[in-house]
Amino acid sequence: MRILWLKSDLLLPLDKGGKLRTWHLMRHLAQRHDITYLAFAEPGTPAADVEGMKAVATRVETITRAEPAKGTARFYADAALHLVDPLPYAVGKYRSRAFRQRLRDLLAREAFDLIVCDFLFPAVNLPERLPCPAVMFTHNVESEIWRRHAETKTGINKRLYGAQYRRMLRYEGRTLARFDGVLAVSDVDRDTFARLYPGAMKSPVHVVQTGVDTDYFRATSDPQSAIRKGLVFTGSMDWLPNEDAMLYFCRDVLPIVRAQEPETTVTIVGRAPTPAVRTLADEHAGVHVTGRVDDVRPYMRDAAVYIVPLRIGGGTRLKIFEAMAMGKAVVSTTIGAEGLPVVDGTHVVIADEPDAFARSVVALMRDPARRTALEAAARTLVLERYDWSAVAGELESALERFARRAVVRAPLGSATRHPAVNQPAAISNLPSHGDAL
Repeated sequence: MRILWLKSDLLLPLDKGGKLRTWHLMRHLAQRHDITYLAFAEPGTPAADVEGMKAVATRVETITRAEPAKGTARFYADAALHLVDPLPYAVGKYRSRAFRQRLRDLLAREAFDLIVCDFLFPAVNLPERLPCPAVMFTHNVESEIWRRHAETKTGINKRLYGAQYRRMLRYEGRTLARFDGVLAVSDVDRDTFARLYPGAMKSPVHVVQTGVDTDYFRATSDPQSAIRKGLVFTGSMDWLPNEDAMLYFCRDVLPIVRAQEPETTVTIVGRAPTPAVRTLADEHAGVHVTGRVDDVRPYMRDAAVYIVPLRIGGGTRLKIFEAMAMGKAVVSTTIGAEGLPVVDGTHVVIADEPDAFARSVVALMRDPARRTALEAAARTLVLERYDWSAVAGELESALERFARRAVVRAPLGSATRHPAVNQPAAISNLPSHGDAL
């Protein structure tokens, strides 16, 4: 197949869960298919990052775009400009004439068998009519993330996040309806799409499960593990659900843990920590914020328990599979492990309230035998069922099915409406966003 892959950013450096997921899947696809990758790139992006993308794509096309750092004055000023935008801010900020024009040029000049829109955001730049089948590759149910954000806020923030949730709900439903196929990362996300947008999708949502590089993330033997008191969390720390998770844990859970195990430490590992995350190291003894690291494995290896205290989120949950592949005991909230095929008490421990989460962490630190049993079961599960090679095969089969669909396509710019953009009755009464759709 000749695939045009659309993304909001380059995959390198591999410092986000979504990037890692796409990289491993594309790495397998690139062995048999021709992939053109079109994405935004920050000013000053190292040439090595662009060149390195050729490990997973035949050709790489970039559009320069500057993203203000979260928590900065520029970030808030940019967000304020979008307050009256009918699009959600997370989408509207990716509107780009340059991206749209490059995309139109590629589609007019070359014959692709399939377009893959990776995440919801690049779809804001799609032309109304497409010359070939198109697939939306979702990693989350974005509207659910914003709904959960709104539920955790108070005052003016609750209203602001509530408005963003409603805009995302409208945009997500209308956009998914454009595509010939939608891919989700879990049965939970698939069922959520069906509940939120009944009748909108042209075909049933296809699930491509999360995978993990089981050669890279390996269990290591350490005789000192029985006496460690360290906890670790890994993830992109400019992603709001991760920020919320660690603010919540340090404020509401850690004091309960320390009351029983005063020497407990917490290491927060991940790129671009926001100012609120950085201050955790100053406000709480024993909390360490690393920022971006070249290799997360030493931090995971040296911890007694891997924590996932997410209250907001959706999608791939790659971090848990990485921890399980390394044979780490995991304590997670229900939302943190949502959609993963794990059994509470066998592969991970699930706890939602602060007291329950703290008790679970302390129990595992104090009981090496139970921790070892949990670690062994977790490692066995991912080894047997979730190596990336198996997951990539499922994706390839799904993409080939969509590409083979015999749909008559109107040329770009023609007066005939593309069949893939007819809006189903279930969402036809939602307000239009003009060229955003």
